[in-house]
Amino acid sequence: MNASSDLRQRTLDHVWHPCTQMKDHEWLPMIPIASAEGAWLTGTDGKRYLDAVSSWWTNIFGHRHPTIVQRIKEQLDTLDHVIFAGFTHEPAVKLAEKLCALTQLDRCFYADNGSSAVEVALKMSAHYWRNSGKPEKTRFISLSNGYHGETLGALAVGDTGLYRDSYSPLLMQPVFVPSPDCFDRAPGTSWEDHSRRMFAHMEFALEQHAKDTAAVIVEPLVQCAGGMRMYHPIYLTMLRDACTRHGVHLIVDEIATGFGRTGMMWASDWAKVSSRTPQPIRGDFMCLSKGLTGGTLPLAAVMTTNSIYEAFYDDYASYKAFLHSHSYTGNPLACAAALATLEVFESENWLARNRELGHLMWMRVSELVSHPHVAEVRQQGLILAIELAKNPRKREAYPAHERRGLRVYQHALEKGVLLRPLGNVVYFMPPYVTTTEEVALMAKTAIDGIEIATRDR
Repeated sequence: MNASSDLRQRTLDHVWHPCTQMKDHEWLPMIPIASAEGAWLTGTDGKRYLDAVSSWWTNIFGHRHPTIVQRIKEQLDTLDHVIFAGFTHEPAVKLAEKLCALTQLDRCFYADNGSSAVEVALKMSAHYWRNSGKPEKTRFISLSNGYHGETLGALAVGDTGLYRDSYSPLLMQPVFVPSPDCFDRAPGTSWEDHSRRMFAHMEFALEQHAKDTAAVIVEPLVQCAGGMRMYHPIYLTMLRDACTRHGVHLIVDEIATGFGRTGMMWASDWAKVSSRTPQPIRGDFMCLSKGLTGGTLPLAAVMTTNSIYEAFYDDYASYKAFLHSHSYTGNPLACAAALATLEVFESENWLARNRELGHLMWMRVSELVSHPHVAEVRQQGLILAIELAKNPRKREAYPAHERRGLRVYQHALEKGVLLRPLGNVVYFMPPYVTTTEEVALMAKTAIDGIEIATRDR
């Protein structure tokens, strides 16, 4: 038995992998990876794979970026970890200062992953209303087709049935508002007009439920796990105004869309551009993770305002303190990785580079717009999605059991490209260091794979 086969078998004997039906691996071999560099993964058998999805959207500057690796090593030489209750350290403080400046928010609360960050924001919002002396607010409003993580609170405010339905008896029940995503807009209707019209549902929900609603939570512009469905930034402008009018918090989940992924530092920054306002659109809470450490170590942050912080600031006996924690809160190694990631951001104009790379991605796959089994090609920065359909004109999807996207995945692996479709949606979310040649490989592989996957059998 060679090294790859041995590692596969040991995996199947003992490991339960995430977001996976393990029985698939009776016929779909798992890929053992030995090393990584830049945009590439290398298997134990020496085969290389272009990481076109940034390893679950985290690895924004490629694998093992030398600056990030060096800063982690330097930090390990001085302080690996320390309890973050009653103690503090330079990396966590410096990172909080930088994140406050970048987000134009005032306070930073650390968590260790995206789902945990959403849990923090939900709890903080509801707890704020209790501390404020006003009537308690314990309900949340979110968008259909949204996804915010898989811990119970985060799962509850998501509306992707694949993840949520099995656990629905355990979950609180938010108010779900129809998504403004533009896939099903009327022919001839612009993204902006469609998103404006769809906001009527949100306005109605706020009118009906604001009195007991703590917060609205949204993924800005791109509903990632929900099939990379996208909407116009004018919706965020209108939502910020409505939440303020109705006295409801706005939680902006930038976990997947933040740190330059959409061509702006934050996806919500596009609302400023679209509405031509002098100030950016900001949530009362902003959840950050994934790209925060450049895909090296787990870390998340919840950014919020001084007014919310002050509602928790009191004598201990008041029970107003926010008693939420985890063992690795503010871990120095993760904070050092995040600081190094921000250092890389400052080294050149990555936002401009990302917009250029995004344009190249579009040009390389533009022929798919007229493919007989492609319902839509849509893009926001370095997120490009290709939705396959049995009948694109009628928006008739392929049956899930046909697993057309999986056929693309299998073809791509054969060609040395990691694509991990979301059902019938093939998407690119590559590292920012991806070259023009690598974009060409990624695009050709996807086009050929889609051709194979959509043939009748």
